[in-house]
Amino acid sequence: MQHPVYGELDYRKVDTSQLNPHIPKGRGMIKWAPFATMPEQFQDVRQQIENQNKITRPELSDDRLQELDIQLKEALHRQCPVLIQFYHDGYIDELTMTVERIDTWALHIIGTNHANQQMCFISFMDVINIALETI
Repeated sequence: MQHPVYGELDYRKVDTSQLNPHIPKGRGMIKWAPFATMPEQFQDVRQQIENQNKITRPELSDDRLQELDIQLKEALHRQCPVLIQFYHDGYIDELTMTVERIDTWALHIIGTNHANQQMCFISFMDVINIALETI
């Protein structure tokens, strides 16, 4: 027996098995089609829809920050590839890179991106998770 969901206003965050199957799905994006004739308004509506999916920057505890610092220093010492998950513009992105340097003054991780072999800079404040990759 599943309990009803209270307090959640966004149906996208609720498991589909808990939604009422008798409520029609609606027309989806078709209802916004008339705005396509007015590009400025259509662009604004699209931006508002996109902004609904954004999240706020996660806050990490001091213990978690220390764990990330240890993992980062280990990755620098071993020169092995790491998968870094970081916050960027409302979304969680991930990047596989080799850590080249840790800039403690500017609070940046400097490394080489494995996808395109370019240098990349990630702020300490944006890092959420670091996973050492085993070869």
